[in-house]
Amino acid sequence: MRINFHGAAHTVTGSQHLLEINESKLLLDCGLYQGKRAETYERNLNFAYDVKTVNAVILSHAHIDHAGNLPNLVKQGYQGHIFATHATVDLASLMILDSAHIQESDAQFVNKKRAQRGETPIEPLYTTEDAEDVVSMFKGVDYGEAFEPIPGVVARLFEAGHILGSAGVSLEIEEKGRKTRLWFSGDIGRYRMPLLRDPILPDAVDTLIMESTYGDKSHSDPEKAFIEFRDVVKRTIERGGKVIVPAFAVGRTQELVYNLNEMMQSGDVPRVPVYVDSPLAVNATQVFKNHTECFDEETRQFVMEARHPALDFKMLTYVKSVDESKALNERKDPMIIISASGMAETGRIVHHIRNNIDNPKNTICIVSWQAPNTMGRRLADREPQVNIFGEIYQRKCDVATIGGLSGHAGQDLLMKYALDVKDTVKQIFLVHGEEKQAMTLKGLLNEQKLSQVHYPKLHESVEL
Repeated sequence: MRINFHGAAHTVTGSQHLLEINESKLLLDCGLYQGKRAETYERNLNFAYDVKTVNAVILSHAHIDHAGNLPNLVKQGYQGHIFATHATVDLASLMILDSAHIQESDAQFVNKKRAQRGETPIEPLYTTEDAEDVVSMFKGVDYGEAFEPIPGVVARLFEAGHILGSAGVSLEIEEKGRKTRLWFSGDIGRYRMPLLRDPILPDAVDTLIMESTYGDKSHSDPEKAFIEFRDVVKRTIERGGKVIVPAFAVGRTQELVYNLNEMMQSGDVPRVPVYVDSPLAVNATQVFKNHTECFDEETRQFVMEARHPALDFKMLTYVKSVDESKALNERKDPMIIISASGMAETGRIVHHIRNNIDNPKNTICIVSWQAPNTMGRRLADREPQVNIFGEIYQRKCDVATIGGLSGHAGQDLLMKYALDVKDTVKQIFLVHGEEKQAMTLKGLLNEQKLSQVHYPKLHESVEL
């Protein structure tokens, strides 16, 4: 068996790990890399292998940094199944189509600016038609259901607790008379978070490929993060400003709405309009209703009765049309706008930031990890000037970062995840993490007598 690390290696985005087993090829995830725009375009467009030779794909979850480059994979010749949980199939279908629409819309907007400067137009990374080709190739499986993606490999998906439908991937491999077990974590969630079940940890694993996003720190208690978010909202509204929140349309958005409902019901913050400005979030709401198997009993009951706080919040409006979205930027009254994308790189959130960044009454609230060279990272770093669509804007608004709302496991749970297989594991590969975070986690694992911990480079190939 050979593992080729073609994405999320020495970085967090662009998850893509190619396994060569029994003369077949199995791809774990096919995500978009996010970073500097020129580098991002070239890196996502060009694969480091012949996609026509890939026999199967297993998708851990629907987030774009794990699923968003599937349209290019199919466009360039992939013809096999894409296995995922049923909830992930539904969510990924929506998210990939939404991503294609954003790619087309952003290219159109940028090309207007480029035409004014006499520059040649750019092509979208992929189109809606490309995304539609992917949807027909999904094959949904139940949590825990055994399936055979390639000869000699029995796969099962287990709850990861990160977003709806997210999964860790277990592979029981028989190759040349030798049996081994590999586990790919995907993105690991957290305990006691709203909406989702807790993640299931690996057991009796020989090879572990796991994320290391927060390998250098544990998260604060979710209750403390709730209080920090409440205080940001309260002080912004009291000074007459808008709270602008870049958030992933699936997962984080629902959690934020849940929290805002609680704050306003209790009187901790004034009742002001809350707008979810993401067409994807509107459609994702129905997916949540359709997949009650992903929730605990209490939440399942809420959803079945259409009473779930993330779905029926009185002050909440889902913004559907572009005109409605633009109208929000004309208004001066206090409000909360939650919009995608989560790293503020594409979509309607970019326009909301552009229209609100120069008002000191406003707050841009960062609620998730931000990849280097993204606008979200530049805002989180509180840079005084921000380039938006090729123009420089002075940042006069406040910026707040709430770390404890992350849907990723912190250092403490990452340690437990690895130590649970200490007695059997022979190799651990840390992916989906920057160097500082991954190397901190590696050092701690070494201290616990886990010596075979590796931090593979991009396109590194390892024979097992």
